[in-house]
Amino acid sequence: MTMLDPGGFELPPIPTKRYFTIGEVSKLCVVKPHVLRYWEQEFPQLKPVKRRGNRRYYQRHEVKLIRTIRKLLYVEGFTISGARTRLEQLTAEQDTVVVSNTSTSGQEVSKMISQLIAGLNEVSEILT
Repeated sequence: MTMLDPGGFELPPIPTKRYFTIGEVSKLCVVKPHVLRYWEQEFPQLKPVKRRGNRRYYQRHEVKLIRTIRKLLYVEGFTISGARTRLEQLTAEQDTVVVSNTSTSGQEVSKMISQLIAGLNEVSEILT
C-alpha cells in the first residue's frame, strides 16, 4: 500500500528500527516537527516515549498512525475533529474484527464445558 501526499509523490519507506526521533518522523511523514507536537495534543492515541531532557522517541506503530492522520487531514480533507472521530471508528472496527475472529460459537463453548465436566467427573471418581 502506498500513501500519496497532495503533491503526488510517495512517502519514504519506514526503516526497520525501534525508535525514531521527531526529526526522523518529520522526514518520513513529510510533516513539520511543530505539527507533530500539536497532533500529540489533539490525538490521544499518539503518545511518543519521552526520554533524556523530554526528547520524543516514536515507535513504528506511531509513525504509521501519523501517516494515517496525515492522509485523513491532507488527502481526504478531514478536520482535526473529524480525523479524531474517524481514527476512533477505525480502532473500534479493528477491535471488533479481533473479537469476532477469536470468539467461539455457543455450541463450541457448550461442548468444551461438557468435556471439562466429564474430565472433572473422572478425576472425582479416581479420588473417591
